[in-house]
Amino acid sequence: MKRRFQIVAVALAFGFALSGCGNDSGQSSGSESARTAKSSKNTKESGMNMQEAAERSDGMLDAVLKEIDPEVQWAHGPTTTGSCDVTRRRTVMTIVSAERRQGFLDQVEKFWRESDYRIKAKNDDKVFPAVYAQTKDGFGISVSFRGKGQAFFEADSPCVKESKVADPTSKPNGPAYEGVYPLPRPNVRSDYWSTGAS
Repeated sequence: MKRRFQIVAVALAFGFALSGCGNDSGQSSGSESARTAKSSKNTKESGMNMQEAAERSDGMLDAVLKEIDPEVQWAHGPTTTGSCDVTRRRTVMTIVSAERRQGFLDQVEKFWRESDYRIKAKNDDKVFPAVYAQTKDGFGISVSFRGKGQAFFEADSPCVKESKVADPTSKPNGPAYEGVYPLPRPNVRSDYWSTGAS
């Protein structure tokens, strides 16, 4: 009798664990994870390596910065690599006042939507707003405002084949700040973007 009770208890515990795998609340996150895993797998299987992923990220960052009107001055941020992914960064050196930040983000979001990126999340905070997007092949890209209202762009690759990663070849449209980290706070005034900034 005691043995039978133990078997029933184990079977019930196992059944409850399995039933949690298919519940309604987990389906959307599960399918989301599956899509992300699939796009990462496809990128890796296509033969893309970390250097190629870095170049793709650079192209994404170049494209969005060219779309901002009027132009803002930017510099390269640090590149970081994981075991199979790479992140490229750009730091905006133009002062973007609090009253202009939403307009800045609107331009960026519009361009990403037109580029068929999926907007994954938005932070509508008045001081530190941000927009996060993703390409169909799993590259993430974001823009966020941080301390002193400085805008930061970041592009993250999905998992790709391991390789060495060279420095970006894109030339900043202002001082390069090579070997300087952290970069200075925004210090370039714009008649448009800096309106209302002290």
